[in-house]
Amino acid sequence: MKVYIIGAGPGDPRLLTLRGAELIARCPVVLYTGSLVPREVLATARADARVLDSSALTLDEIADVFVRARDAGHDVARVHTGDPVLFGSTAEQMRRLEALGIAYEIVPGVSSFTAAAAALGRELTLPELSQTVILTRAGGRTAVPEGEQLEALARHRATLALFLSIALLDEVVAALAPSYGLDCPVAIVHKASCPDQQIVTGTLADIRERVRAARIRTQAMILVGRVLTATDFADSRLYDPTFSHRHRKARRAP
Repeated sequence: MKVYIIGAGPGDPRLLTLRGAELIARCPVVLYTGSLVPREVLATARADARVLDSSALTLDEIADVFVRARDAGHDVARVHTGDPVLFGSTAEQMRRLEALGIAYEIVPGVSSFTAAAAALGRELTLPELSQTVILTRAGGRTAVPEGEQLEALARHRATLALFLSIALLDEVVAALAPSYGLDCPVAIVHKASCPDQQIVTGTLADIRERVRAARIRTQAMILVGRVLTATDFADSRLYDPTFSHRHRKARRAP
């Protein structure tokens, strides 16, 4: 018996991986985060599968589902939104599984930050502009560790992807503006890849007003950085004819 911790992707059921769909189709027990994972993701589930919504369950109740499945010899498809290793509240479940002696496997999924970048049609790392993406969140009811406050991270001026922070947008702007500048581009992508996806763009100076006007309060990815609007950036050396790599020798300039 095994628990498969599956990333369902950012919302579009077609972004579920083939591996994830295969496991959902095979497992007798499917436990999914109903508040975020569309029911359509479970379309491949067996007709006789026990399908449970974990939205209202506590960690103890989730662990009880795993124990009952183990005792019955049933594999479990534990379906989470996005990628389960990023802000997925999966680590505590894995800790319980280890304590219970239940094997588990993580099946990666498409993260909301990559889906948001795709919706914008932007690459988050550009030569000589930003080669680093910081994945983080603003400190709210869940505090961030010492040294990971936005003010500290902002000093790198790397591309930022902020999860679970849209309700703290005022605090985000105040923390980032001194390092990035009020003219720094910002993009808010609400429910990336879903039919009701919304995109709001602006700068640190005006993004709060734009988001309020759009009435976006939940399920939004915040992307910050010069890469969002840059057009004057260096070409990658990957396709430079004067650059050698193991698949191609450099060519002499004419």
